[in-house]
Amino acid sequence: MPSEQGHRLYVKGRHLSYQRGKRNTNPNTSLVKIEGVDDVSAANFYLGKKVAFVYRAKREVQGSKIRVIWGKVTRPHGNSGVVRAQFRHNLPPQTFGATVRIMLYPSNI
Repeated sequence: MPSEQGHRLYVKGRHLSYQRGKRNTNPNTSLVKIEGVDDVSAANFYLGKKVAFVYRAKREVQGSKIRVIWGKVTRPHGNSGVVRAQFRHNLPPQTFGATVRIMLYPSNI
């Protein structure tokens, strides 16, 4: 009999902000802090992984109110385990601080 416990195929992360300089922001690239990742070497494991921002909408489409914006991790950002991610549609600024899912695929192992 299979165990009743679920197994997550993703790691939680937070959408921090867009990539930015002192004055200009670049909405094409989002900064994501991955849970439990605190240095560049750990962040390198997640390069190329898919990122999903899952949210609920009011209107039903094909029987579901749940929507997803997909993206992928492109490179590390700084030395503290933050990564840059590019999404198919830029994440809106309302998602700053929201949870994203970093999928554990495609795998490089």
